[in-house]
Amino acid sequence: MYILGMNAYHGDAAACIFKDGELIAAIEEERITRIKHWAGFPTESIKFCLEECGIPITEVDYVTVSSDPSVNFPKKVFYALKKSISLEDLKDRFQRSKRLVSIKDNLIQAFHVKPSQLKAKIQRVEHHRAHMASAFFMSPFAESALLSVDGFGDFTSTMIGMGIGSKIKVLDKVIYPHSLGVFYTTFTQYLGFLNYGDEYKVMGLAPYGTPSLVNEVKDLITMTDDGLFQLNGKYFKHFHKVVNMNWENGFPTIEPQYTNQLIEKLGPVRHSDEQLTQFHKDLAASVQYVCEEVIFHILNKLYQRTGWKNLCIAGGVAQNSVANGKVLEKTDFSSVYIPPAGYDAGTAIGSVLYLYHHVLGYPRRPADMHAYWGSQFTESQITAILNEKNIVYTRYEDDELFEKTVDCLINGGVVGWFQGKMEFGPRALGHRSILADPRREDARSLLNLKIKKRESFRPFAPSILKEYVQEYFEQADEVPFMEKVFKIKMSKQALIPAVTHVDGTGRLQTVDRQVEPKYYRLIETFKEKTGIPILLNTSFNENEPIVSTPQEALDCFLRTQMDMLIMENIIVER
Repeated sequence: MYILGMNAYHGDAAACIFKDGELIAAIEEERITRIKHWAGFPTESIKFCLEECGIPITEVDYVTVSSDPSVNFPKKVFYALKKSISLEDLKDRFQRSKRLVSIKDNLIQAFHVKPSQLKAKIQRVEHHRAHMASAFFMSPFAESALLSVDGFGDFTSTMIGMGIGSKIKVLDKVIYPHSLGVFYTTFTQYLGFLNYGDEYKVMGLAPYGTPSLVNEVKDLITMTDDGLFQLNGKYFKHFHKVVNMNWENGFPTIEPQYTNQLIEKLGPVRHSDEQLTQFHKDLAASVQYVCEEVIFHILNKLYQRTGWKNLCIAGGVAQNSVANGKVLEKTDFSSVYIPPAGYDAGTAIGSVLYLYHHVLGYPRRPADMHAYWGSQFTESQITAILNEKNIVYTRYEDDELFEKTVDCLINGGVVGWFQGKMEFGPRALGHRSILADPRREDARSLLNLKIKKRESFRPFAPSILKEYVQEYFEQADEVPFMEKVFKIKMSKQALIPAVTHVDGTGRLQTVDRQVEPKYYRLIETFKEKTGIPILLNTSFNENEPIVSTPQEALDCFLRTQMDMLIMENIIVER
């Protein structure tokens, strides 16, 4: 049985395909269109998934979509009447919902088949149920408390529940217009970070400030006795009018959501080209502090309701790796699982898993502790591109490949590392990575200015052999998807300055020999020569989606100041 899943007509559009309950392929549309956070119908992603399975669309049994316009419909109508939303706005929303309903028509047009040839049944899954399924059914837990929290999906921003075996039970939810994701996004926009998905910049900026504006920030959000929260509507535009959003075949956009009352409260909005002042840094720290308080408030109440020690988190706010790293410290949970794609792209997988397990009742498979479900290329495909461009290259066997790569890193080089199947999710996990020596004092500024060409405050991640986590970090845990930030031990911070953030933390990726032997071997070789079981790892891109193809990797290498490009066992040097 083939099930095709998708996140469609929303930011981070994506598709995946399962065969008899096994995930075969998954990819974000942005990796193909080369437009970050691409929104619309994921036609190219669907084509990739079908090609990976070697089947036409006519052989698919089910198609799942991580949105159900019929959910919370009475609440939507009541809200529209209460807020006197115009007929024009209602018409626009209706048209968007209609496109979601016509998924079958979209597939017929994209693949040029007759309606009678498309046997797949369309199954719509509520957005946050898909989020929770993407975490719980991918986790190793037989039972778990569940939290999904983001901006909005199907008129809901937060959902808590319980997962047991092949079932998910919803306990409670937060309905529009209250949203922790919108709370964070509003401050992101106020601070001058205007692109969709820029919230991580506020998280990265926060350690440079002190949370001296917590009282002012708390005026915008109230934690309620039921373990949830409410926003103070006077500060958020969507309480008063429909906020313009664009989900049409390209880069998603959302108009600024702060009101004049927030400007009166905090002062002028920062423009994107203005210098970041200490006030901006302190505000970022305060927003992060309050966001964490709300998350832990929700989780502590959830623990009281379930009594279960396992926790699964998904949703856009689940990408807040700083908060994730504090969950075990701030709550009574003892194990936390966050999927590699906790954001909206991951709902493509979640929608399939919800159908397969919760609806159809099939038993669960063992957990996959990797995220490598994307595109892959042979060495002959790689060399064909290099030969066409007259690029000089050399192929090495493994032993010499690792030696040459590590020698380049030790001598101050920056390496583009392109291996195997591309990662699904926002993090490069050693298959589409840029690597550097974590011991270099200048590595962060070099990478930010000359390779990544981004803000100087942005941190870089340590990929660490999993056996050495306890030696370098104050918390010992497996973090395979770079989804948690932990404190680096004081005694180790000076040894790895390039991956130690200003507050002494690092967003680590634990590397398991059984899961990713080649990347493990590379770090192990680096350790043998330096004594450090860590490499600096950042995504292989330059203000673009992570590279997917050898051509994209080569283009990125040539236009930046990387020293070495390694694709499979082929090395290109400057």
